[in-house]
Amino acid sequence: MNLAVVYSRTNDGIDAPQVSVEVHLGNGLPGFSIVGLPELAVKESKDRVRAALLNSNFEFPAKRITVNLAPADIPKDGGRFDLPIALGILVASGQLSEKGLTDYEFIGELSLGGQLRPVKGVLPTAYAVNNAKRSLFVPQENANEAGLIKSLSVFAANHLLQICGHLSGTEKLLPHVSTLKNKTTEYDADLSDVKGQYQARRALEIAAAGNLNLLMVGPPGTGKTMLATRLATILPPMTEAEALQSATIASISDQGFKVGNWGLRPVRDPHHTSSGVALVGGGAKVRPGEISLAHNGVLFLDELTEFDRKVLDVLREPLETGRITISRAARQASYPAQFQLVAAMNFCPQGIDCDPAQNNCQCSLEQQRRYRSKISAPFLDRIDLQIEVPRLPREELQKPATGESSEQVRARVVAARERQLQRQQKANRFLNNKEIEKYCQLSKADEALLAQVMDKFRLSARAYHRILKVARTIADLANSKQIQTTHLSEAVAYRSMDRLN
Repeated sequence: MNLAVVYSRTNDGIDAPQVSVEVHLGNGLPGFSIVGLPELAVKESKDRVRAALLNSNFEFPAKRITVNLAPADIPKDGGRFDLPIALGILVASGQLSEKGLTDYEFIGELSLGGQLRPVKGVLPTAYAVNNAKRSLFVPQENANEAGLIKSLSVFAANHLLQICGHLSGTEKLLPHVSTLKNKTTEYDADLSDVKGQYQARRALEIAAAGNLNLLMVGPPGTGKTMLATRLATILPPMTEAEALQSATIASISDQGFKVGNWGLRPVRDPHHTSSGVALVGGGAKVRPGEISLAHNGVLFLDELTEFDRKVLDVLREPLETGRITISRAARQASYPAQFQLVAAMNFCPQGIDCDPAQNNCQCSLEQQRRYRSKISAPFLDRIDLQIEVPRLPREELQKPATGESSEQVRARVVAARERQLQRQQKANRFLNNKEIEKYCQLSKADEALLAQVMDKFRLSARAYHRILKVARTIADLANSKQIQTTHLSEAVAYRSMDRLN
């Protein structure tokens, strides 16, 4: 037999299109060529494959070897095709039987000695292979990641010879059983570490209950960062579907999926020098950015006003839609980006003495205005809760922390989120205009109160709807079917930037 076909997968965003690795052995001068839009790492696989076969005591055919990665119009990159190419050569040269080969798919990079090395982007491949009703062979280090797809038969190996032994029937491999434990809520930090700041803790709880965006404004050292990093600890545990979505995006990123984080909501905190591409994604291979890596988790932007204004404005669309579509001349990719934004900033740039609550700010009104103008009004409009975090008195700092733990707060958050799912099948943040009219109804007196607030602070229609979503969330935490005046008043109080402006 001079022709063999082995199935594999490439990565295209969060998808994994099938690649048929066709290997043909022809007459003529010995040679080895790979076609089908391979990138440099794929082209180099011919040297790895030759050495791996020879060092595994196989014969390398002295023929003209042509490898076609079909379909030819999809770019292929990485070392994941080493294993299927090697198997294709063995089958085409008659050193390995093709019997049962169509029931499997293969990915893995080969060392010169034939050992299997891990590759990135295994989880999207596992999804696709499972849908194709085949089994998957992966390197041992990728086995737990592929095993997240419970209905998929995963076979893990450390060496090319183990796979050949399985295919020939001489040494059968057992399906891999994943040993990953879903951590769900095992975080290092806890909300009980925070001293004082009861209003900020309350705002954090409301944000978690309604999946709402939060901005904390205050002088340096008041606990804004400490509070923000503890939001994930009070969020509801991830469902298996959410955990798989987040793990899939991490799998195709440059950092890869860390199996130790399975089940934990992602928390991303990019530095304020980050570019727009770093936040939303892009590059030559259109990789996911920070907002996609924070999918189903938290995106924390510390020192918000130090970010470039244009960089922040690229977040406006994904904050509304929960997706980001990146278009480049050669490629286009769409990634989910349903993150929860938490941001922190100072009142003005002066420093530690800049605390308007104590009337000791040395900045002029113009300096304060210029500082806050680094954040555009449309971006600020998309943040549901905006609160002030004042400096704590020295006496409060010297007392032991007595606040509730993350577990106690999370219990209320989970109960409120369950009420939302029973009522509208989604968190309050994702209500559209018609659903807001249906589920966020106000009494006549409350409508008049909100109208007065709108006129006084010149709020936009978007801010109007976000106030209603916050009020609905507060009512859910109180287990109230209707929005009461106290709920609406508290929601209005969480618009501190509107009052500052």
